[in-house]
Amino acid sequence: MATKTRARPYHHGDLREALVEATFELVQEKGVHAFSVAEAARRTGVSAGAPYRHFADRGELLAEAATRAAEELRARFAAALDTPGNVAGRLAAAAVAYVRFAAERRAMFEVLFGAGLEKARYPRLEEATYGLLADLVEAALPLAPGRDPQAAASLVLAMGGLAQGHATLLLDHAFGTDAQSVSAVEEAELRVAAATRALVRGRSVLFSELG
Repeated sequence: MATKTRARPYHHGDLREALVEATFELVQEKGVHAFSVAEAARRTGVSAGAPYRHFADRGELLAEAATRAAEELRARFAAALDTPGNVAGRLAAAAVAYVRFAAERRAMFEVLFGAGLEKARYPRLEEATYGLLADLVEAALPLAPGRDPQAAASLVLAMGGLAQGHATLLLDHAFGTDAQSVSAVEEAELRVAAATRALVRGRSVLFSELG
């Protein structure tokens, strides 16, 4: 049975924000690849042409949504990296924050990592995603030989692979049929934290393999 599209009014001057909110709603419901600007316009209660006064095309609207997602994820990373403890513990907390972001903000997660956007085309998005990486690299510097930024970046990329993998497994119901259930999220968090700490302990092997 077809789902009735819900249009909602927006306050004058807030159309850009309303379209971004509609984007997240639609991605949550249908997935990022089924998203269209026309449907975002219908959801917002405006004409099909109205969004193009603010966004040149579908990619630009998705890029704005992805930028908002990157900003939220960066704030979550900042809180995780500010926790007491050693560097390994703080990086593990950041990996946990990544998994929790996927569980709690699935639409944001999809837009940021699943939309296939060429980030170099969107300066604000590129800057936001660069900031995510830069914060983690700075946190990982004490673990790198001679505080080498390239080695720290290699460690962060490996950590990111672990976090992405666990987040994807969570959303694919590997830890429970309800990806947002407390037990499933806690299981994913426990595993990604342990994997991150193990990666830190074995970082010398990673550095030697990568040269």
